[in-house]
Amino acid sequence: MKQFIFVVFILVNNFSFSQINTGKTLESKQLAKAEDDKEFDNGSTITREQLQKIPGNDLADVGKIWGFLKYHHPVIASGKYNWDYELFRFLLKYKEAESKQAKQVLLSAWVTGLGAFEERKYAEAQPTEIALPPDLNWIQSSGFHKELKARLMAIKNAARTGKHYYIGNTQDENPEFKNENPYESMNYPDAGFRLLALFRYWNTIQYYFPYRNLIDGNWNDVLMEFIPKFLAAPDEIHYKLTALKLIARINDTHADMQGDSVLNKYFGDRNAAIDVSFIENEAVVTGYHKKTLGEKSGLKKGDILQKINGKAVADIIRESLPITPASNYPTQLRKIATKLLRTNDSLIVVDYKRGQETGRLTIKSYDLQNMQVPRKNQRKDTCFRMIRPDISYLYPGSFKNRYLPKITPEILKTKGLIVDLRCYPSDDLVDTFSNTLLPSPQEFVKYSIAKLSEPGLFEFASPIEIGADNPDYFKGQVVILINELTQSASEYTAMAFRTAPKVKVIGSTTAGADGNTSPIYFPGNVMTYISAVGVFYPDGRGTQRVGIIPDIQISPTIKGIAEDRDELIEKAIEIIDGK
Repeated sequence: MKQFIFVVFILVNNFSFSQINTGKTLESKQLAKAEDDKEFDNGSTITREQLQKIPGNDLADVGKIWGFLKYHHPVIASGKYNWDYELFRFLLKYKEAESKQAKQVLLSAWVTGLGAFEERKYAEAQPTEIALPPDLNWIQSSGFHKELKARLMAIKNAARTGKHYYIGNTQDENPEFKNENPYESMNYPDAGFRLLALFRYWNTIQYYFPYRNLIDGNWNDVLMEFIPKFLAAPDEIHYKLTALKLIARINDTHADMQGDSVLNKYFGDRNAAIDVSFIENEAVVTGYHKKTLGEKSGLKKGDILQKINGKAVADIIRESLPITPASNYPTQLRKIATKLLRTNDSLIVVDYKRGQETGRLTIKSYDLQNMQVPRKNQRKDTCFRMIRPDISYLYPGSFKNRYLPKITPEILKTKGLIVDLRCYPSDDLVDTFSNTLLPSPQEFVKYSIAKLSEPGLFEFASPIEIGADNPDYFKGQVVILINELTQSASEYTAMAFRTAPKVKVIGSTTAGADGNTSPIYFPGNVMTYISAVGVFYPDGRGTQRVGIIPDIQISPTIKGIAEDRDELIEKAIEIIDGK
């Protein structure tokens, strides 16, 4: 009842008869306030030199409080403020404060000046329901004076409805970052906007990344580390490379920078016709993007690339790792492999090893429009074939559910099925083909979902079941193939199919990035993604960064590549034959 009276009070004090007559609501009026704020559309008016004079730890305090208020304070949730521009207004005052006491006074005035709100204590969730608790320890350990700490803790306990101008949930329950201006016209944002980029991303991860606890190192330290880097970035490419390094620090394969022309130019607008993968820790030719052109290069399957344009591959890896976002090292190598032969030159000098021999070749490169690197986990292949009359093979990368009525009877006749998940499914098999593999419903996954009314908290949802009662299920041996190409929906599919009664998962470390993704924008129209819903086994074991653990560890060999053999399929056949 108290909350209802509070809401009515707000409505009465904010509506006018003219607004009622025109059909406007409180929400639309408040949102207009944020959207009508145009003061800094042409720049923050804050220089790099001004910001660099402020100690990094003080700027970090501002960034944390700015993000905390953004997601916790009900007034900001209402859309009353353009919170990006409020940061600039505050910094213009803050840069003039010389003493710690003066800075604390400004911070307190900023927090208090947002206005009153209703406060209530949130009921503590049961420990078994919590997947990840909020991390607000910095409020107590920051050295803030008592009054500021008390005010921040009061805001933590503010009454929130879950409706928010800057954050919401999609139909799939992953966070949706709303009304985040990408500032498309700012190819190279000024110092204030570059600092905004860092604060926006850092707080997004702090409150809405379900795997914050799996990030290497301390996320608080990352903020301090990157403040001088973002401020010092001298031009557009360095700004975007700094952003890419920040994105890489969350250890998430889904996190990358999508379709940026400047970065594409940096990595190279041209590419050789050679397909490269890391096999036995070596950069190995595994095929050709275009067979005729690839064969003309003189490189053969199984060749080991040792140097590219005079630089050792080991050195290229070391330089590439900080700007290669991925959940684990094998997946970083997967991404690095696709860029090894990218260039802006027409020719590439390659030092290689073939067996015991070494050599050097100058190979041609081709414009990416003609030699685009195909998605390795989406090769063109038939979705179904018979390896032998008693062994069937399913490739989800080109599978469609409409094929099931024709395919399923053929699978049921065999003694073994190989499901090749070294790909990204082109259709959702989980809720369809599982009925063929399972005799009865089985739990296989549960999610952790962000609780919007308590930023930073992720709660477990109930486990999800697949399958149905089916006495005519497939009773043969199922073998699932996985490797670093097995990512997201592929990992999810492996989790589901693994519940079959007679199944073996073979291969190597998967990409370790499961769950729905959410896009995030930096100033300068830079877009990235995060894994936005936590994915766990029903018993609470995680999959992020770990991936799907195979029952039998097996990886291709350089010898097998040179002989054009698929050693995982060979092993799968052995398992089905009981060897």
